[in-house]
Amino acid sequence: MNDRPQVLVVEDEQEIRELMALHLLRQGYRVHESSSVEQARKQVSENKFDLLVLDWMLPGLSGVDFLEQIRHSKIPSRVLMVTAKSEPQDIIEGLEKGADDYLTKPFNPDVFMARVRAILRRAVDKADDNSEEIVIDGLKVNFATYDVQLQGEKLHLTPSEYKLLSIMLQNQGRVLTRDRLIENIQGEGINVVGRTIDTHVFGLRKKLKEWGDHIETIRGVGYRVKLDLV
Repeated sequence: MNDRPQVLVVEDEQEIRELMALHLLRQGYRVHESSSVEQARKQVSENKFDLLVLDWMLPGLSGVDFLEQIRHSKIPSRVLMVTAKSEPQDIIEGLEKGADDYLTKPFNPDVFMARVRAILRRAVDKADDNSEEIVIDGLKVNFATYDVQLQGEKLHLTPSEYKLLSIMLQNQGRVLTRDRLIENIQGEGINVVGRTIDTHVFGLRKKLKEWGDHIETIRGVGYRVKLDLV
């Protein structure tokens, strides 16, 4: 039974912490709880967690500062931030500091669990995938040959569209900010500024037809490839 994913919930509001822990336990996860970064540090030093569910506003050191420390250490845990800070600049900061996903309060428990499953699924896929190719729902991208096929038909993408698709597929489920996407496709004679990234995404979606529904717009932040279309 020790192969079940282990999750640490770091949340100072007891009712919310216990609610998240309850839903995680019902799905078979091994769950630990902390009400502060100080407690979380001790637990992280004693256990290997597959996922940290992390609030921003905590007593003492903030969750986002703890997140930054985690990303500068060798701790391999994935991080889902669950916080009341819902302004676009807050979401961007959390993602840029290294959160794998960001969920605002109040949240739907089903959405919370879907985000948890998506993060852990990406971690498994990344660990198991040693190939140079990704295949998702009829879309196949070969990173060695730069070949993109949809339902067996070759797609002709611009360099910017290909780079956008590649980075989003390699970060399936993770929100990528516009700045991150712009940084990825800059260079080689390509100059992208401001909201022109949206134009590139629009063109990519058009070529991907129905598969383009997998590309989700995160208002005021950026984009991500979602695997579950609901």
